[in-house]
Amino acid sequence: MHSSTPDNVPHRRGLWILSPLAVFFLLYVLTSTCVGDFYKMPVSVAFGAAAAWALALFRGVPFARKVDIFSRGAAHRNIMMMLWIFLMAGAFAQSARAIGAVDAAVNLTLHLVPSGMLLAGLFLAACLISLSVGTSVGTIVALMPVAVGLAEKAHASVPLMAGIVVGGAFFGDNLSFISDTTIAATRTQGCSMQSKFYANLRIVLPAALVGLCIYVWLGLGLPAVELAGRVEWLRVIPYLVVLILALAGCNVLLVLFLGVLSTGAVALLQGAGLMEWVNSLGQGMLGMGELTIVTLLAGGLLGLIRHFGGIEYVVQRMARLICGRRSAELGISLMVVLANLCTANNTVAILTVGDIARHIAERFGIPPARAASLLDTFSCLAQGLLPYGAQLLMGAQLAGLNALEVIPFLFYPVLVGTAALAYILLRPAARPDQERPAA
Repeated sequence: MHSSTPDNVPHRRGLWILSPLAVFFLLYVLTSTCVGDFYKMPVSVAFGAAAAWALALFRGVPFARKVDIFSRGAAHRNIMMMLWIFLMAGAFAQSARAIGAVDAAVNLTLHLVPSGMLLAGLFLAACLISLSVGTSVGTIVALMPVAVGLAEKAHASVPLMAGIVVGGAFFGDNLSFISDTTIAATRTQGCSMQSKFYANLRIVLPAALVGLCIYVWLGLGLPAVELAGRVEWLRVIPYLVVLILALAGCNVLLVLFLGVLSTGAVALLQGAGLMEWVNSLGQGMLGMGELTIVTLLAGGLLGLIRHFGGIEYVVQRMARLICGRRSAELGISLMVVLANLCTANNTVAILTVGDIARHIAERFGIPPARAASLLDTFSCLAQGLLPYGAQLLMGAQLAGLNALEVIPFLFYPVLVGTAALAYILLRPAARPDQERPAA
């Protein structure tokens, strides 16, 4: 496999190509850990420093050329789509808060779910909604404001509630038939969605059941919540609109746009001023400013790493270490995780390593459905724990937190990772003819 980039960066640079990611992690994580406050080091500054380091590399390439590659990475269609979703999500969240929709939705939830089952109920809701809509981002946008309101009412930890929503959102992202990761994994491995679904279910169902038990146990310690009068159904309408349209399979941008319009309609029916509603939209969009900057910097940085062969280097090195079926499964899993670190997008990561994963699977006798399941599961695992991934950034922003504050409470992704490793390591030994590479 040779580099197709016009700049012809030599492979001997090896891990040096990935050094900008190390700069980001060292500057952001270590600095924040040393000072004991994850708000002291702005994530945008850490990414800015990593981007500056990336632009300083590869001295044989003109600086203007590197800036152009960086800009194209930042303007990639996946990045731009995320930005539009961020802006619309900010507008919806703030306008819903302004008309009292969040408080009304919280009150409705408290009427329907006993205090002791609040955490488990929220996790089940995230799992079922994400399974229906096939997108983790859409699930987080719909549930996170309600989760924060529930945390305040029930005196629960906001990072815990945020972790429940983000973790549960990946349940459907991993399993849903309409999820882009499912489509990418099945197409690259040449298997049916049904066979991949059943292979996946063996991994995620035990993890989800254990996670549910954990949340039931944690929820038993929550104090009883005093209900705030009757449910105000008019104010709940925007959330019902968003959930119904999402469950109907509408595009997430269309869902958010119609959700914003519904908040305006409710504001007018309540007799609120039109300009107050418009101002809330502006405040919500502006509130996504730092998230937008971080996303652009990350997109440009990862674009440079991709262009100069960072992912290709990782895939080549991993492929050389594979010598049997079990190591092949571990290699496929690790490849998609590393690709995810370099792309911050689980679908792109699957597409990046999909062809070589299929070749490895065929060579070592791994069924296509199993290979697709490993690709999807480990890409979602990496994306679910990635502090600069869209899901954690979005969830933390809506919850008023730092992404690193949420990571310790992402129980479900960790359980899925544990179950997936057990799925590989505890597999019955293959027959000798299965372990022998094909000619």
